[in-house]
Amino acid sequence: MPVTESAKKKVRRDKRRTIINREIRLQIKSTVKEMRQKPAKKAFQKVSRALDRAAKKSIIHKKKASRLKSRLAKLLPKSKKKTLKKTS
Repeated sequence: MPVTESAKKKVRRDKRRTIINREIRLQIKSTVKEMRQKPAKKAFQKVSRALDRAAKKSIIHKKKASRLKSRLAKLLPKSKKKTLKKTS
């Protein structure tokens, strides 16, 4: 059990942060799941933003965020690029 006042305050603060971080992780899981079911550019942007924010706040590791974004980007439908023919 915490003895000092600051240690007691830290326990209270940690409880609040744990709840918030858990909610953020669950939100990320659900958005990643949606993205895997229906890959779309809008969904990818939403997931990417959420992962970057979580990584910035150290809720998830930055390399995990990068790895997930990379894997989800591969699911996006390939856009057809127009090739220009050079005329001499």
